[in-house]
Amino acid sequence: MGLISTPDGYRMPAEWEPHEATWIAWPHYRADWPGKFAPIPWVFGEVVRHLHRHEPVRILVENGRLEQRARRLLSRAEVDLAAVEFHRVATNRCWLRDSGPIFVRGGGSGPGGMGILDWKFNGWARYSNFRRDDAVPGAIARLLGLEYRQPKLEPGGRRIVLEGGSFDVNGRGTLVTTEECLLSPVQARNPGVSRAEMEDILRHYLGVGKVIWLDRGIAGDDTHGHVDDIARFVNPTTLAVSVESNQRDANYEALRANRKRLAEATDQAGRPLRVVELPMPRPLFFRGERLPASYANFYIANRTVLVPTFNDPNDSVALTRLSWLFPERSVVGIHSLDLAWGFGTIHCLTLQQPLP
Repeated sequence: MGLISTPDGYRMPAEWEPHEATWIAWPHYRADWPGKFAPIPWVFGEVVRHLHRHEPVRILVENGRLEQRARRLLSRAEVDLAAVEFHRVATNRCWLRDSGPIFVRGGGSGPGGMGILDWKFNGWARYSNFRRDDAVPGAIARLLGLEYRQPKLEPGGRRIVLEGGSFDVNGRGTLVTTEECLLSPVQARNPGVSRAEMEDILRHYLGVGKVIWLDRGIAGDDTHGHVDDIARFVNPTTLAVSVESNQRDANYEALRANRKRLAEATDQAGRPLRVVELPMPRPLFFRGERLPASYANFYIANRTVLVPTFNDPNDSVALTRLSWLFPERSVVGIHSLDLAWGFGTIHCLTLQQPLP
């Protein structure tokens, strides 16, 4: 299988590299939090309150009425609205990490060669209401005046599905992902695409030379294996990795297997990676269903790191460990117990726009 529209020279910056802004989509889809939607906009407000001190926040809203609601809430949360931009772009859901664009340097028409990759979004191969979300990258590209490209396969020109939460990069040529998400026939994103072909896609479009394949994601993850709940680069040579100490927990064996793979993994230059363990919170359930709660779902902004917390004894352990890993950034916990009932937390709702 060959590739078309190959953007030679593109590179995806790591999340800790300087941002021009953070994008979010204001929440409106109540069915993601059945019976618990009321506190969700306030959680988003808390995210914006911390982010806007360090970088502009660009917010997608459905319409003028939702924008006014968001403005009132943010004002009450003591957010300086001069650091916030609102853009009228319709969405199905608010998980912009997966439906939004991937910003890349080196082959675009914008300053510094900045461009956008518009991967196909298909609702995690699980939900049917995704067409507005699939149009978001093109809308953002037009707002910014950036060239955007839709990665496709030959023959037939089928668009490639890739969600931002399914992989993480170190900005130097190494990417980490899971077999469960990108290769499994369950919730298959790109049916018929082999491991070698997927690696070729990632190499061409994201500028990586090394792909580290982990096994599975965590229990309760409706995306079927997103890596941003289990393993995250915190600098070019270090990964923060989720581990479960309770041998009876559903996550124990999977996270243990992933930890073992990382102990044997190397970076793009063949060097061993430093691995720092993050604990898991106690299992979270809503209406009898396991939720994907993980401290690894943190977001790295310009001078701060936002970390989901869950009223759990391990909250302080995770925050302390991440403070040690990010000595030049403030590490802030965001209460995410309600947020997790929508099957996502802080990293899932945020999207960085790198500086050119």
